[in-house]
Amino acid sequence: MSVEPSPLSIDAAAVTPANGRAAGVVLCAFALFSGADVFVKLLAGHLPPPQVTFMITAVGLIFLTGQALVRGQVRRLVPREPKLALLRGALLAGDTVLIHYAFAKLPLAEAYLIAFLTPILVAVLSFLLLGERLSARGWCGVLIGFAGVAVALEPGVAPLNYGHAAALGSAVLFALSLVLLRKAKLAETDDALVASALVVLAPLALGLAVVTEGLAAVGTTDLVLALAGGLAMLMGHGLLVRAFRIGEASVVAPFQYSQIVWGCLFGLLLFATPVELHTLAGAAIIILSGWLVLKKASQG
Repeated sequence: MSVEPSPLSIDAAAVTPANGRAAGVVLCAFALFSGADVFVKLLAGHLPPPQVTFMITAVGLIFLTGQALVRGQVRRLVPREPKLALLRGALLAGDTVLIHYAFAKLPLAEAYLIAFLTPILVAVLSFLLLGERLSARGWCGVLIGFAGVAVALEPGVAPLNYGHAAALGSAVLFALSLVLLRKAKLAETDDALVASALVVLAPLALGLAVVTEGLAAVGTTDLVLALAGGLAMLMGHGLLVRAFRIGEASVVAPFQYSQIVWGCLFGLLLFATPVELHTLAGAAIIILSGWLVLKKASQG
């Protein structure tokens, strides 16, 4: 029978930043998320996006629960603060449903560019909800970030669609979940934070699939892709939570931008999506904006 780590030991680990290690962990997390996104896009080409979300989430939940049972650590899946954990889970559930819809409608790199507003939104929401001070440099970064999205999407050149709106909504919900993670990370285990999101997401996605488009027939290849996508998503969430636990948010959050490399590479190799100059220019501007927002400045 395993011994549950005490809250004191969790707190001590959480407040001792190891930023170098956190950077490595979060780079791996976002690489795994990008891999999961590829499987989502492959499946969403012929299956309803909510059904794809359910399949991948169910795989992650089954593996997480099975691992806890084998290790005798089922209690680690139960949150100490259920309301906060489930609220974060609901935000992540909505985020996942929306971004999976966006992946079905947009090239991966374009969906990522909108999702890259998350670090900027985290700074704004932290100011509004947590009272954290945002410097003049930070506010400048917020405006530059939105300009970067405009450059990347070329409004008026390529028509906007519901996929763009879904990606933006996903960025807002993910940013809110990260703000809550700052509150929850000291009290909860990594497994509880991941499990609460999957427990909310699985039935939500299943319900949406049944109500909107119904359930489509699933083949063997689909099951293999869902298995790979679910494992990648599960490991990505686990590493993301761990990175925020051991490192400072200002160091961890900007590494989300590493996904543009994977998005462009996977899009080019697997979906024959060319890498446009305006996409690279927009990505560069957004990366600059994130650095400005997250850079700790002493002047307000």
